[in-house]
Amino acid sequence: MDYRFSLQGAALVALPSGALWAPEAALLVVSDLHFGKSERLARRGGVLLPPYETRATLARLDADLEATGARRVICLGDSFDDLASEAEMDEADRLWLLRLMAGREWTWVEGNHDPGPLMLPGAHRAEVALGGLVFRHICTGAVAEVSGHYHPKARLPGRVAPCFLIDTDRVILPAFGTYTGGLWSDAPELRALMAPDALAVLTGKTCLARPMKG
Repeated sequence: MDYRFSLQGAALVALPSGALWAPEAALLVVSDLHFGKSERLARRGGVLLPPYETRATLARLDADLEATGARRVICLGDSFDDLASEAEMDEADRLWLLRLMAGREWTWVEGNHDPGPLMLPGAHRAEVALGGLVFRHICTGAVAEVSGHYHPKARLPGRVAPCFLIDTDRVILPAFGTYTGGLWSDAPELRALMAPDALAVLTGKTCLARPMKG
């Protein structure tokens, strides 16, 4: 169901949920949770969406933490949809998130939508270096880099899905949040960052690898 690969010597697993699992470090990595997007849209007079995306995202995160037994978590930025979304988070959802954080080494990486939650525990970093890899929000094209931000997605006949982008030097994660759009995997911005032989690993019930530019 998952897709296993190596990045600069580190064994990694792309999970069907869109999370990245590093078993040797007991580390789960997720990007672009965008908690509170429906609330932010309503607050700014945008499209009204059912306000359940935070709960759905938390449920998938809970399931991945339970399945992997992760002791560390890195959230790769844009964890909340904007600065006000953390304060507006439903109390039951906040308690759920705190329960997931309890007993784990939890790091919030700064994103372009938010600097990381200010009222929740955990470490706050611009980026994280761990096990020979660098974890940051936006890809710079560096070697051994794990990032997010672009919400990559890919299409197959009858199917569109968020996807990982993977080459020998870097990986870009899909958005883990429920209400997130995406940038096509063959968009010029992504072609400029990834090697010509990069893979798009589609998420869903199972992971499916195909050429990024196919």
